[in-house]
Amino acid sequence: MAAEEVRYLLDRGYPSGPAVRFVSDHHRLPMQWRFVLTRVVVPSDLAASRKGKRISLNEMGGRTVAVDGYNVLITVESLLVGAPVYLCDDGFLRDVRGIFRRYRTSDYTTLALSEILSILKESGVRRAELLFDQQISRSGELAAKVRGMMADSRVFGCAKTAKDVDRRLKLAECPVATGDGAIVDQACQVVDLPAEVAKRRRIEAIVL
Repeated sequence: MAAEEVRYLLDRGYPSGPAVRFVSDHHRLPMQWRFVLTRVVVPSDLAASRKGKRISLNEMGGRTVAVDGYNVLITVESLLVGAPVYLCDDGFLRDVRGIFRRYRTSDYTTLALSEILSILKESGVRRAELLFDQQISRSGELAAKVRGMMADSRVFGCAKTAKDVDRRLKLAECPVATGDGAIVDQACQVVDLPAEVAKRRRIEAIVL
């Protein structure tokens, strides 16, 4: 009910923050559900615009793809550990663990990376460029690990850190793999790698 009410307000021009706050206060929702509503509910015109940018794996063959490293990795890990992952109004899968800035690798990291690289190889991409935020602890080590896995998987490309990952992805002239709405809005084409992992493993995302 809260999601429907937020959708109603957003489609009539209300800003997301005040709309989510108003509805959440009315229903006395805890902070975690307010975060869910902010991530999941998108105005219908914006949702349509983002859906129009999505491409399938079949359209990636022979092309370069830029991967939003932490965004994709954390969502795939959430799928694998059974944490809530939502099918958002714009068609993208997003988790709500909110652990981005304090991310640490886990026993599922290697498995998640293997899934991502397997899908990239299966799609026949010419080159994959995985970008990780330099500001996050041990990003350099993670990028080095990914480079080794790419070599073993025979996925051509690179994995590196950068201080301006979002800016680079927004300016990329190739398809971008991300679920970050702000990046999707600026990208020319987008692929949802976590959705492909969910499809392969038959994991159902939550729909509000």
